[in-house]
Amino acid sequence: MQLKEQLFQTTQERFGCSPDQCDDHQLYEALLILTRTMAQNRPAPAGGRKLYYFSAEFLMGKLLSNNLLALGLHDEVRALLADLGRDLGVIESMEPEPSLGNGGLGRLAACFLDSIAALGLPGDGIGLNYHYGLFKQQFDRNQQTEVPDPWLEADSWLIPTGVVFDVPFGGFDLKAVLYDIAVPGAGNGYANRLHLFDVAEPAPKPWVGIGFDKGDIAHNLTSFLYPDDSDEAGRLLRVYQQYFMVSAGAQLILAELESRGYALSTLADHVVVQINDTHPSMVIPELIRLLTARGMSFDESLDQVRRTCAYTNHTILAEALEKWPLSFIEKAAPQLVPVIQELDRRTKEAHPDPKVAILDEQNRVHMAHMDIHCGFSVNGVAALHTEILKNAELKAFYDLYPEKFNNKTNGVTLRRWLEACNPELASLIDSCIGSDWRRDAAKLEGLLAFQEDDGVLTRLLEVKQHNKDHLCRVLWARQHIEIDPQSIFDIQVKRLHEYKRQQMNALYIIHKYLEIKAGKLPEQPVTVLFGAKAAPAYVMAKRIIHLILCLQQLIDRDPQVRPWLRVAMVENYNVTWAERLIPACDISEQISLASKEASGTGNMKFMANGAVTLGTLDGANVEIAQLVGEENIYTFGRHSDQVIQLYQGAEPDGRSYRPLDFYHRPGVERLVDFLVSPELLAVGDPAELSALWKDMKTKDWFMALLDVEDYIAAKDLAVRDYGSRQAWAKKMLVNIAKSGYFSSDRTIRQYNEDIWHLN
Repeated sequence: MQLKEQLFQTTQERFGCSPDQCDDHQLYEALLILTRTMAQNRPAPAGGRKLYYFSAEFLMGKLLSNNLLALGLHDEVRALLADLGRDLGVIESMEPEPSLGNGGLGRLAACFLDSIAALGLPGDGIGLNYHYGLFKQQFDRNQQTEVPDPWLEADSWLIPTGVVFDVPFGGFDLKAVLYDIAVPGAGNGYANRLHLFDVAEPAPKPWVGIGFDKGDIAHNLTSFLYPDDSDEAGRLLRVYQQYFMVSAGAQLILAELESRGYALSTLADHVVVQINDTHPSMVIPELIRLLTARGMSFDESLDQVRRTCAYTNHTILAEALEKWPLSFIEKAAPQLVPVIQELDRRTKEAHPDPKVAILDEQNRVHMAHMDIHCGFSVNGVAALHTEILKNAELKAFYDLYPEKFNNKTNGVTLRRWLEACNPELASLIDSCIGSDWRRDAAKLEGLLAFQEDDGVLTRLLEVKQHNKDHLCRVLWARQHIEIDPQSIFDIQVKRLHEYKRQQMNALYIIHKYLEIKAGKLPEQPVTVLFGAKAAPAYVMAKRIIHLILCLQQLIDRDPQVRPWLRVAMVENYNVTWAERLIPACDISEQISLASKEASGTGNMKFMANGAVTLGTLDGANVEIAQLVGEENIYTFGRHSDQVIQLYQGAEPDGRSYRPLDFYHRPGVERLVDFLVSPELLAVGDPAELSALWKDMKTKDWFMALLDVEDYIAAKDLAVRDYGSRQAWAKKMLVNIAKSGYFSSDRTIRQYNEDIWHLN
């Protein structure tokens, strides 16, 4: 049956009318049903070994356009809708974005699922079906507020499977109900699955804000991603969530293994489990428990699990290297305690060094330590990050198991982050080098032949301007924010965390504001755009958002400054916003404190869309700089080894860095003190701004003051260089040409060749 006929049949059955009589939301529902069914009916790739990718979050983004591309239907559907006088972009806007992730960890997991399917590898994701996400961000009086972010409608991408597993908790059991989202492979006729577990009776949406009864595990376990852990109930709920995911996931693995006709004793031959950060680490003792309960000895169970499980470390930050009190696990999953204790006993017997213990002297379970001892692979996610793991953060483990450690630099799927979100640029690339880059991103290097082609460079600038114009229209429509489309778009969009140093960017804004007020105008008008959520309990991060919003308001009201400098923060930053912001970006802000950003993936998306990176030599920025050359990137700041040394000192906080030494520099003090200036206090909360001011002077844990002067100089240079338009276009072209290395297809090929061995 032709697509046109299928659409007609679907709308008749569903709504009792033809497609031309449907409203936009009805057409969206009809296309959802059609594409979901097509993807669901595709077979899974075959292979002797199957991957299960465990992750606490999968930031999928809207799925209609992505699935239409993967199914090869995008152009046909666009044309069909055009014949009806409708626009695919409008229809896509009807789709709520799945609230299943938040930041880079979840978006990477989504890109990986896309690439695993596109490469025809047998691999499914395993996670939880959150109903209200992290939260929906709203701005009120220049402050972040949080409300639920519901996404489930009567029809969604979820496919009920009818599969249910019993998950045993301390004192009670819960049913884990399995839903699937089909993940079609681009151009190959296959589809994998994202397996999402849910409670049988989910709680209704909270009446006010995102507060809920954290003790009502039976109904609220899957309500929110990363519940507020500022109290014991929140921390316990996270343990319950993690065990629910891994217990149901482990049961699914063993059930599928047996359904494929394989004995449990061959688990490692036919299954590989990738542990994405430490949230799913309890899958190790849970698999051992399940195998021993089915008659296998502890030694054999441990051997199977050791050859099955692999661990990806995504950051060296302490909050991500989870350490749970054993008492929490005794309450949530007491059946795991003897397994963990036995693993700890064996580890201490073989390796008495307390730095590598699973259970420490405070009886806390070090999840990463368990992953390393009881898995066969440990990988970092950028070359620098992996070296820091080997030589510093995890050196004691590297000394024990050098063969386990390897690097897999992150990547992004260019199907979403270039082909889908920037079709004008994709078309321009096609006209230069053909369309093979869509299947083999390395072929983007062919663009280097056009570095001196003024026609191509001019067209590249025109595409960028088109995207900037579009972003301006979206900003006006959604938030009534007006910005100059001819200004430089300097963009920092990522999770709000002090180590990512949005506060340093704010100091630059203050610097330019004061310069303009003093009569010194910039080389070019600059618009600084932010998008970021702060975790509800992360007070300092919320204060930084407050500062940015105050600067936005202050500048908006100043007729002297606003023609030259604008600040705008998008509300509820998500994948949909990213798909508008990234194609429009001129300068990509990647300014984390060196050694703290494991990789980053926003940096890769921006470069693929022709933005020029301004960043520290941190994470994948190091590899970007090596690929594009120093003339096509702007770097600044202390190097990672210098920063690591500064964290090893005699100050009361354990550092040799004293922020007051940098604060008292004349060029820095006036910027920091502006936080408590009469101008800013007039639009902001004095207590919040004063607390941030004090922290920046006396703590500055992530050393914004250390690098701020170098940062200002580097950004000012980029602003000046932007004025030479053809030379800037050449920088854009080189960045696009070199971005193919950061395709997630390349990353997944390396995972498969070196770790998974799926076919």
